[in-house]
Amino acid sequence: MINKHIGPQTVALASPPSVVAFSNIGGKLESKGPLAAYFDELSQDSFFGADTWEKGESVMQERVLRRALKKAGMEARDLDYVLAGDLLNQCIGTSFGLRSFHIPFYGLYGACSTMGESLSLGAMLIDGGFASFIAALTSSHFCTAERQYRMPVPYGNQRTPTAQWTATAAGCCILGAQGDGPYVTHVTCGRIVDKGITDANNMGAAMAPAAYDTLRAHFQATGTSPADYDLVLTGDLGALGHEIVTDFFRQDGVDMTKNYRDCGMLLYDLEAQDMHAGGSGCGCCAATLNGYLLGGMRAHKWERILFCPTGALLSPVSSSQGQSIPGICHAVCLSNTK
Repeated sequence: MINKHIGPQTVALASPPSVVAFSNIGGKLESKGPLAAYFDELSQDSFFGADTWEKGESVMQERVLRRALKKAGMEARDLDYVLAGDLLNQCIGTSFGLRSFHIPFYGLYGACSTMGESLSLGAMLIDGGFASFIAALTSSHFCTAERQYRMPVPYGNQRTPTAQWTATAAGCCILGAQGDGPYVTHVTCGRIVDKGITDANNMGAAMAPAAYDTLRAHFQATGTSPADYDLVLTGDLGALGHEIVTDFFRQDGVDMTKNYRDCGMLLYDLEAQDMHAGGSGCGCCAATLNGYLLGGMRAHKWERILFCPTGALLSPVSSSQGQSIPGICHAVCLSNTK
């Protein structure tokens, strides 16, 4: 058996899977942000035609998968697996949204890193010969996340300066064994990193150490540096987390200032839309990837990017019991050449 590991956490795929199609959906605030033109669908209705916000999030998942399939010229039966998740308890946004497709399903929970987790596992399934086509998708919804993790929206509580805005958005990427790219060439699986942050309104500080840990592992295993990529993107650390990661690498003598961005800082206009530290939620980096970023790669604006979604592995129970917030980050290298 060929050993594809090139480091403790990193694998180089022997037959890099191709992005076949991608799609994204956003809500009202996303339609007012700087990336609005890169969405396939934008809705002014936070319920997406349903009668609860949770059902609305399921509608997003259903629609984004259908859109990606249509763009690929495929039917649901053509997919070997769908890998997906969300932020809700028991991933109900996903399981209820995808139940009508009857596709073999792996439900995932990586918090806001779920887009990276699903892409990583899907790429390895295809490279290993276990699938020809998979769909990787995820979503988040501001109102469902606020109700579960913080305060009900009608309460109108004041947000702290470090708080981020959970995106109402979904993104889907279909990977195939054959195609014209972009290709998934490397995957670095993150480790759980916990530096003792307990403030549930400071996700950037909680997740930044995990982003640094994964990026450093990827650079060491592949023998690359930030300069070898057109873009290095985390998601969704926001302004504070982005600053922390940049400072960590500065102490290592590595310059991250030229091409390091964060999806939580790209999706919204932080000042004009009063987003405090920026965007967050599974849908933030998923929608950014499956529109702006992959579209840019298809147009050859960028040839090689390192996509590194981050997640905060907390729950309402763990927060109420005063536990700290572990972080996770998965890195996926996307390139226009194999």
